[in-house]
Amino acid sequence: MSQRFEPACGRYLHVDLFGKPHRIYVEEAGAGIPLLCLHTAGADTRQYRALLNEPRVLTDFRVIAFDLPWHGKSSPPPGWQNEDYRLTSREYLDIIMTMVDALALERPVAMGCSIGGRIVLHLALEVPERFRALIGLQAGAHVDPYYDLEWLHRPDVHGGEVAAGIVSGLVGPASPDASRWETLWHYMQGGPGVFKGDLHFYTRDGDIRSRVEAIDTARCPLYLLSGEYDYSCTPDDTRELARRIRGTRMTIMPGLGHFPMSEDPERFLTHLLPVLAEIRASG
Repeated sequence: MSQRFEPACGRYLHVDLFGKPHRIYVEEAGAGIPLLCLHTAGADTRQYRALLNEPRVLTDFRVIAFDLPWHGKSSPPPGWQNEDYRLTSREYLDIIMTMVDALALERPVAMGCSIGGRIVLHLALEVPERFRALIGLQAGAHVDPYYDLEWLHRPDVHGGEVAAGIVSGLVGPASPDASRWETLWHYMQGGPGVFKGDLHFYTRDGDIRSRVEAIDTARCPLYLLSGEYDYSCTPDDTRELARRIRGTRMTIMPGLGHFPMSEDPERFLTHLLPVLAEIRASG
């Protein structure tokens, strides 16, 4: 590998969230339409590394990704040792809109995966006028826990390795070996109880099944892209969601699993680039 710097630049943004000071890590690259990328449960912005290096995207889009509080390089707020981390729908929405305002993003595109895909549905329902378009990757309206969450936060168990073991089966079988293991490495490094706290939103608080039909895609276009090898947000889950939300554009991505942007970036881009071209052409 020749010596070079990648185009992405990382900085810390100081914001107040829920009455406490937070130091949020933000990476960005490119210029043009803001594309705000939201990572999966228990992970961080490294999942979007390939997108932050993709010339076909960076020419027309300013790709921005940030680590949620408690994730990656965004440390918990002061006093974190006296509380348990638990993400709620209201908090998640507030974090995203605080970042949109703090970064002065005018009608960005928001793209999220897994819990990020779920919150995209909440954005479509609550604040569609603030976004140019919304892209949900693996964006089911609900999922029932299919594993014991208590294993994710125990002093006698390595929570990161358990988390990686749980999600390993969600990676598509065609994923290049290096990309598969990089995706799992992100999960092995999560803070104690963080993956479990995110899953509170994913499996309980963020259930939006009863409200999705109120989403109006005339106010903000909604795209759903889901990998065919995902048993957390299955292709049938995505088809049912698209059936209930009039005007949704849906794509089932062959060969991909739950982490398309990191597990197989090249295959993922064949599906994402036409969506971005449509958004760009729409003005």
